[in-house]
Amino acid sequence: MGRDKLTISDIAEALGVSKTTVSRALSGKGRISKATIDKVHDYVEKYNYKPYGNAEKTFAQRSTHNIAVTWSGDYELVEMPYFQNVLTGIVEVMSDEGYDVMISLLVNDHIENLKRVVEEGKIDGVILTRTLVNDMPTRFLKSSGVPFVCIGSSEDDEVVQIDNDHFEACRELTSALIHQGHKRIALIGGSSNHIITKTRYGGFVKAFHDAGVTLDTSIIFLDINTDKRISDILSYLLTVDVDCLICMDDTYALRVIDICKNEHIRIAEDLRIASFYNSTLLSGSEPAVTSLDFNDRNLGAVAARTLLQKIGGENVSNKMLKTYEVMLRESTRKIDKY
Repeated sequence: MGRDKLTISDIAEALGVSKTTVSRALSGKGRISKATIDKVHDYVEKYNYKPYGNAEKTFAQRSTHNIAVTWSGDYELVEMPYFQNVLTGIVEVMSDEGYDVMISLLVNDHIENLKRVVEEGKIDGVILTRTLVNDMPTRFLKSSGVPFVCIGSSEDDEVVQIDNDHFEACRELTSALIHQGHKRIALIGGSSNHIITKTRYGGFVKAFHDAGVTLDTSIIFLDINTDKRISDILSYLLTVDVDCLICMDDTYALRVIDICKNEHIRIAEDLRIASFYNSTLLSGSEPAVTSLDFNDRNLGAVAARTLLQKIGGENVSNKMLKTYEVMLRESTRKIDKY
């Protein structure tokens, strides 16, 4: 191989370091020792390193040191704690590596903001924070060639996925409630078009199967999007002798709690509730709500590190994080009635 065809991969292989390390040494961005920087630059000078054709531009030449993090336009304000925690983890990792983070708003299938920053070369990679069934942002990013990872699960096996193990966590929480004697468990949640909804529901169903308990699908309510509908569901559940109501996330749990207060429904005494997701929104609830506690800051950090590896040309794989805890609290306690 002639010297005019030396690539960034060749440098990494010759020096026994990663392509990401070579990229950082050439760009002067990110945490890297002076000894490593000097070693890379000495090698470059010795062999008169030049990019090989248009397809082999160096990281230093093409890098913007920006990444985009998508924010879904259908997120509700009460979901902010989750996004803030994930974003904190992303920013902490990226800032240490000399990267800036920009937010790209996605509204349904309108992905013009994301397309603009990608097509104008303003970013080096993307972190998707929500995936849908037949996800348009995923299809666009795959066709664009820009490195990206998604937080959450995807039905596309070619997409790198970083997620908490929601399936196993929801199975474990539901199993704990069944073990406590809650056999008729109702479920309420949002869009069945969201992968996370399908995943949580799958864990819920698996718990009933494992316990050999019949699941009553007549008390399963998905695609619920109005407080009026939630209120009607709560009124109905009080008439059909359910043991417990699980909310798909803290958003629904908070809405259920507020409606219970307004309609003088006593939590635990009249209706036991639990949530498949905990956040600061539920921290002041009385009684305390049985829920799943996830480390979303770590989730963001792992996604950021994985994207950096992918930007650097390394092979990366899906990561399923088991950093969760089942929190059994007062909202699902059984109270004797006399």
